[in-house]
Amino acid sequence: MISHITLGTRDLARARTFYDPMLQLLGWHLSFEAEDWLGWTPQDAESPLLSITLPEDGAPAAPGNGVMVALDAPSQSAVRKAHQIGLTKGGSDAGAPGLRPQYHANFYGGYLRDPDGNKLCICCQRAIAS
Repeated sequence: MISHITLGTRDLARARTFYDPMLQLLGWHLSFEAEDWLGWTPQDAESPLLSITLPEDGAPAAPGNGVMVALDAPSQSAVRKAHQIGLTKGGSDAGAPGLRPQYHANFYGGYLRDPDGNKLCICCQRAIAS
């Protein structure tokens, strides 16, 4: 259903430092790398692709208002770990990990912004204890 998601960055090296350890924890690997973009895919699939790129028009990257990328985590523990990795790699908190029963009874998520201001959600929606 989803082929790829692309987010802009102003600094590709900084974006790699932020995304790579967090995505590795969630089971993704860096599968594409070029001068102006990076791309991660799940370990066991070719898609979806999450790409981080310098904008083609040469203007500075800016986050979209109302845009958020949600990344699935295998457990609540993985949500907490990924959120913490994001914070230690230059991200900022946009909502601490926790249950969000207003979405549904099993929704456990943490929110952060990458160093360029793009909003991310790391979430687990399974009824599991962790």
